[in-house]
Amino acid sequence: MSERTAARLRRRLAAHSRRVVDSGAFTTTVFCLITANAALLGVETYTGVVHQWHAALKAAEHLFLAAFTAEILLRAAAHADRPGDFFRDPWNVFDLLVVTVAFVPFARENATVLRLLRLARVLRAARFLPQLRIVIVAVGKSLPGTLSFLLVGALLLYVYAMVGWVFFADDDPEHYGSLGRAVLTLFLLMTLDGLGDAVRAGLEISRWSILYFASFVLLGSFVLVNLLIGVVINSLQEASALEAGQDRPVPAQPPPAEESILALRARIADARRTLDDLEAGLEPSVPPRR
Repeated sequence: MSERTAARLRRRLAAHSRRVVDSGAFTTTVFCLITANAALLGVETYTGVVHQWHAALKAAEHLFLAAFTAEILLRAAAHADRPGDFFRDPWNVFDLLVVTVAFVPFARENATVLRLLRLARVLRAARFLPQLRIVIVAVGKSLPGTLSFLLVGALLLYVYAMVGWVFFADDDPEHYGSLGRAVLTLFLLMTLDGLGDAVRAGLEISRWSILYFASFVLLGSFVLVNLLIGVVINSLQEASALEAGQDRPVPAQPPPAEESILALRARIADARRTLDDLEAGLEPSVPPRR
């Protein structure tokens, strides 16, 4: 088989597979399979059902694995003419890993790993839910900003924990007896849980403790939390814009045959104009014959 014939077959396979993958029926079927797989995982948490229907549940798991394997093979076939494009999509890579690792002997023999892999299939539902996909992309884009938020929050907790240990360790060792206890107490106060009890206990030690709690709540519960919300909202806007750009329809292109004919006619016209210009430039320079 010549290389040209093989390339033609790959293009034909990719075109047929792409029509199937892009169809609404295929998307609905895969989403229903993922939902059914999630329901099966929930059913297997009941010991009595597992003992009674062990063989049926095992057969259903093999059917789901076969269906997901056929799906990923069909998606790969849709990129037969351009295999590199298949791996540029993060969802394709994730699907391939989830399905491939299920065939590894270590994963199949380890019940815990196998359950986690089957649970990972449920996450694939995000591929078919645009809003959920936007949220997941936004979470990924917010990680750099979230890291900065965590560093600032850790510094704030450390400083206030040391101050609390210095002033309240002797009178309230249960909450401020060590740096770890003080950090845990202040972390809970960031959620405003038990703030009233903490303030009353602090006022029994010193009335100036109100400044300590008020400043911490202001910085930790309002400034930092609003900063995190701002980072997430900004990432959501970027993810929405990215999703809108991917969903924008590609403008229709003329058929390849018509496009090649038009290009050939344009080249012929350019060649004629170039020849005319050359002839016009050569005529004055030709010496007259005697």
